[in-house]
Order: sequence, then C-alpha cells, then structure tokens
Amino acid sequence: MRSVFLLFPCLFFTLLHYGQNTVQTDSITVLPEVLLLEEQKVKQTEGIIPSQIIGAKVFDNFSPVDAVSAINQIPGVYILSGALNTNRITIRGIGARTLFGTDKLRLYYDDIPVTDGSGFSSIEAFDLENFSQVEVVKGPKATTFGTNLGGAILLTTRENLGTGTQFSNSTTLGSYNLFKNNLNFSHRDELSTVNLNYEHLETDGYRENNRFERDGLLLRMSRSLNEKNEIGLLLSYIDYTAQIPSSLGITAFREDPTQAAFTWAASKGFEDNRYTLLGVNFTHRFSADFRNTTSVFYSYLDHYEARPFGILDEYTNGFGLRTHFRGNTKLFDRNSTFSFGTELYRDEFTWREYENDYRDNGGEGSLQGDIFADNKEFRSQLNAFGTWNIELLERMNLQLGLNINHTRYDYRDLFNAGDANQSADRNFRTIALPSLNMDYKISEYHSVYANISRGFSNPTLEETLTPGGVINPDIEQEKGVNYELGSRLFLFDGKLNLLMTVYQMSVKNLLVAERVGDDQFVGRNAGRTRHRGLEAALNYRWALGPDWQLMPFLNYTFSDHQFVDFVDGDEDFSGNPLTGVPRHRLNSGLQLQYGSSFFWNTTHQYVGSIPLTDANTLSSEAFHLFGTKWRYERKVSGRLGLSLSLGINNLFNVRYAQSVLINTNAFGGAEPRYYYPGNDRNVYGSIRLRYTL
Repeated sequence: MRSVFLLFPCLFFTLLHYGQNTVQTDSITVLPEVLLLEEQKVKQTEGIIPSQIIGAKVFDNFSPVDAVSAINQIPGVYILSGALNTNRITIRGIGARTLFGTDKLRLYYDDIPVTDGSGFSSIEAFDLENFSQVEVVKGPKATTFGTNLGGAILLTTRENLGTGTQFSNSTTLGSYNLFKNNLNFSHRDELSTVNLNYEHLETDGYRENNRFERDGLLLRMSRSLNEKNEIGLLLSYIDYTAQIPSSLGITAFREDPTQAAFTWAASKGFEDNRYTLLGVNFTHRFSADFRNTTSVFYSYLDHYEARPFGILDEYTNGFGLRTHFRGNTKLFDRNSTFSFGTELYRDEFTWREYENDYRDNGGEGSLQGDIFADNKEFRSQLNAFGTWNIELLERMNLQLGLNINHTRYDYRDLFNAGDANQSADRNFRTIALPSLNMDYKISEYHSVYANISRGFSNPTLEETLTPGGVINPDIEQEKGVNYELGSRLFLFDGKLNLLMTVYQMSVKNLLVAERVGDDQFVGRNAGRTRHRGLEAALNYRWALGPDWQLMPFLNYTFSDHQFVDFVDGDEDFSGNPLTGVPRHRLNSGLQLQYGSSFFWNTTHQYVGSIPLTDANTLSSEAFHLFGTKWRYERKVSGRLGLSLSLGINNLFNVRYAQSVLINTNAFGGAEPRYYYPGNDRNVYGSIRLRYTL
C-alpha cells in the first residue's frame, strides 16, 4: 500500500466552556470563539485524536435555519442539502453514494443515539438554536460512539452558563416568507438545571411545492441527588411537514430552477413527521477516579410521505440502553485512563405502501389508493466498547480502543402469501473493530498525532433487497481501515492556530444504489474504493486596537477518492474518481469584532465539480458562494440583553446545485434528474431578547 503524508495547516479554534456545579469536576472557563473550536474539556469523545467542534457563537454567524452552512465549514465534512428536510451528510466521501438521507455515521443527542436501526440519521429534525455545540469525529475512531466508516456527530443542548434564571426569545424574518421563533426558559443552581425550548418555523421556500413548517419542544433537566449521584431527563418532540420539490434535469435547472419536478408538482408531494425522543440518564460516582453513566431511551417516529409512485405510511418504535464506565488509575507509575460500556438498540419498523391516485384527484394532489405492500422489520444492534489511554512517556500518549458490533434484521412481509412472501432474516456476523491512537507533544505549542482504526457500515433493508424485493444474502457490510496523521501548532502567543490532517481509508464491499424505477433503488456491493485526503485550515486573531479584533480563517479540503476495483457488467470503472465527491472545497472568511457588541462576518465557500456518473462522463459545475451577516449586542439594563442581526445569503445571486444525485436514469422520455437548485440571493433579520431574573 502506498500512502503519502503531507503536512498542511488546518484550522484549530478556541472554545466556549460550560460552567459546572460543585459536584462536577470541570471548571468554568469562557474563551473567545471564531469558527472551529476543539478542546479536551468539552470533547465528548475520549480519543486523544482531535475532533472538531463548532459552538453557539459560530452558529450565530449564520442564519438560524442554516445549520448546513455552519457545519460545512469543517474540513472533510460536506452536507448536500436539497431542502430543509433533505440533507445528506458526507464525511471524507463516506455517505456520498447514499441518494437520500444520511447513513454510515452515528448521530447522538446529549449522549443518546438518534440513529435508527438501519443506520439513518436526520439532523434536520433538530433546531440549530438549541445546540451549544456540534462535535464531529471523522472516520471510524470514535470507539465509544460506534466505529462507523463516516464517523460520529454529537449534538449538545444549550444550557444556562451561570447560576440563575433566564428567559430569551429570538425571532427571525426573511425571504420566502420565512418566520422563525425560538422561546427559551433556563434555570441553573447548585443542584439542578432546567432548559425548556419551544420553536416554530415556517417558510415557503425558494421553489415550487417547497413549503416547510416545524414545531419543536425540548426539555432538558438534571438534578444532583447528592455528592455521588445525578439524574437527568431529555424530552424532545418535533412535528414538521415539508413539501417536496425533488430534483431537476439540466434543462429545467438552467431555465427555471424554482420549478418542482413535474410528477412531484402534479402530486403535490410532501412528507409529514412526528418524532419523539425520551431519555433518562443516571450518573454514579463510585470514587473520585471512577464513575458510570447509564441512559435508557425511547424514540417514536410517525412518517407519512406522499410520493408520485406511491404513498408511504410508516412508524418506528425504538428502545435502547447505554451504559458507560470511566476511570483514572496509575499503571507502571504512569497516568492512565480507561472506559468501557455497551449500547443496546432495538427498533420495530412498520411500513405500508399505497397507490397514489393523484391523476384522478382533479388537480388536488395526492390521494391514497389501494394498499400494495405491508411490512414489518425488527432491527437490533449491540455495540460493546472499551478504551485505554496511558502516558507512555512524558510527552507521548498511547490509546487503544475496541468496539464489537452485532447487527440483525428480521423482515416480515405481511402482504404477500405463499411463494410471493418475501419474509427473511439477516443476521450479520459479529465484527471486532480495533483502534490505535498516538499523540506526541513536541512542545507546549506543537503536537503530532496518528491513528489506525477499522470501521464498518451496515446495508439498509432496501439495500439488502433484490430488484424483485427478495432479501439478497450476498449483500455484505462495508468494511474499511483508516490511517491518519496530523499536527497541531500554535504560533504568536496562540494568535495563529494551525491543524493539519492527512488520511487514507481503504473500503471494500462498497455499497452502491442501483436505480430500478422512478425514484426506486436497490443496493449491491461494488468492489473496493480508496479514500485519500488532506484537510488544512488556519485562523488568526489580530488585535487592531484596544477594542477591535480581526479574525480571518481558511479551510481547505482535498479529496482524492477513487474506485480501486469496480466492474459493473461490461463496464470497468476501476481507477475513476469516486462519484458524488468534489475534489476541492475551500471555505474562508473574515470576522470583525468591536468589543463584545458589534460583529461583522463574511464567508466564502468554493465547491469544485462533482462527478455524477461512475463513468465520469458528467459532472456538476463548480461554484463560489458568499454570505455576510452583521450582529449587534448590548445590555439594555443589568437584566435585559438585546441582539439585532441582519444577513444576506448567496450575496452575488449565483445559480448552483446545492445537492446532486448520482447515476440517475431517465424514465418515460424525461430528462435524468441530477440537480437540487440552491436558493437565490435571500435576506434575513433577527431580534433576540434575553432577560435574567
């Protein structure tokens, strides 16, 4: 195996710490934050390899409905967004071949897994304004949070920083009849915290048949019972309805990107979702050096989607338990930390499909017809994990990790009888996934690190089906090995921060989607791919005077991802760049700050062309996007705070594809539909009031 490791600067930003009460071990520290931040005291993952974190002040640089742009600042992470409800998160090219939704990574909300039993995650179900931070672990090295090839994303609820009671309300108005309101109540004292949020969002969207409405309620509570025990509660309820304009062919995209796909417009396609997440966690401190946190959780999703080729009515009940032990000890007179635990998850997925008789509904849109499928699936996963970190030398740390996964699908066909019945059971083999991390501190301002880790991704049920709808026992899990080398560097008294990363991941049994009908796909394994990349970024904090600061940043992602062995029938795509991944991405920006009251932020995003077919005969066009936002904050009185902001997205009104499909085919003489148009120039303004009792 050949690999070339280059050292490039990568962005490493400061962070906003949380205050802790007297029974917790972390201390309060508040540091300025620019774009990306990464610090051990807020890291949820226990790896010594840096993860990257964006916090609440970073989100404030963007529209409160635009979590996608904030997360896209992270090198190696790219979210393709067809609409507010249609997002596909890719990390180092993993997940780029998934056509709809996000899979091949694990998503956690306050330490509770919200990835379903088939591996899909929906970040669009959560309100950006409720997060204090989003932590991203790239690649399969997050042993305690699964070892999926894409990595893990950890969402953390925003809480009151200090003791006391606080009310806040944020209202945003903007283009496309955007209206968003987030009302928050928070309380914190020495023993308890309470955080309650209610959110309402509605917008007509840029395109035809593109309206989105969401209501959300979030309750987060914790209570210290005594010096050793603490209990917490998380309740999240989301209700959203989203019309679906779907993708366009190149002619429609160029002539009128605001239009919806013809059949989706005629059927007035939409989805209606109600999602509930309930979790209870209990922390017990056996001693100052050993503790356990155990969570039990329940989730419910009621999903109804009217598609032109059929109406889908489904619901999912999910149950789980996660227990995590952590401790510190001395080993051979060296400091050592360890952790171990397990995560059990099981869900029951029921779905029915009906004919969509929209053509017979007098132009009123979708009309539910006769049932043609009735199914139930039981999906279960077990993750057992352990890590051990020891200080080998005065400046060198070694960490070993192991994750063991077992996955099972039990599919019941409740509609067909006899030979037509497609019920099947798929029990994947137990897989062991080790990880090795090393970190060496050259000096107080410079360190280098390395990782070798093994990861996997499960196929979804749909990917395990043949075109005839029968379970294909030959579909295998994707498996890969990740090699990573990086460095962190601080210069000029910490004003210039650099982080560098190069990696190579070899994946075998790559899962690809094959289109067998209008918006219908099945999966198959497609040989091997090699993911090589370089992630580079830097930021600088420049004091222009006693109160003025200028903070430029630059992030660059280079993706050299290709098929190593991929033969499809008579066609050999070996050596071609991996479909669905831009080779170059660049994010840069500038923030000007006056004291703690005035902020002006301008960002630039460049996305290179994306191969749309495995043969590389068609690619999307590269594009540049600019956005800007002004924010003013002040204390009106000792208790009342005011924040005003105004922002412009797509400043130069560029026509671009914010998301694309790959390997799509034409049906019924229509043009193949590859493109999801991005929004044109749009504006928004917000007002936030905060009152402290």
